Amino acid sequence: MTKTQISQLRMRAVPVWVNVVVVLGAVLMGLGAVIALLKPEILVGPHAEITEAVRIYAGYLTARNLTLAVMLLVLLAMGARRALGNLVAVVGLIQVMDCMVDCAEARWTVAPGVLVLGVALLIAAAKLSGSAFWRRSAWS
Repeated sequence: MTKTQISQLRMRAVPVWVNVVVVLGAVLMGLGAVIALLKPEILVGPHAEITEAVRIYAGYLTARNLTLAVMLLVLLAMGARRALGNLVAVVGLIQVMDCMVDCAEARWTVAPGVLVLGVALLIAAAKLSGSAFWRRSAWS
């Protein structure tokens, strides 16, 4: 390999901290999926009734979170940097929206952690794409 090729490989290598953020995001989303499937009462207030409707929506949450978690890990393992960057941006935006919902519903204990994860994912997405997600260069 030439020096130029080695240099290009280093530039394309995913930084360790990005790997950690992606794996952490995938693990937390996977855990959320398992909790929603097996014990949805953990996701609601202590006096909330677990109805059939709650179980149905918990099933949708499980499907969404498991799919995203698995795809994050698959794309990371494949080294599909562009696709991973795009998916990480989407997952980061989902976390930010989840934080907004937590705030609207006064779940103050979980909102900061969800926001921190969302921001970390958005920063990781910017690093993967070489540009912040709100810039056109990140998507082309």
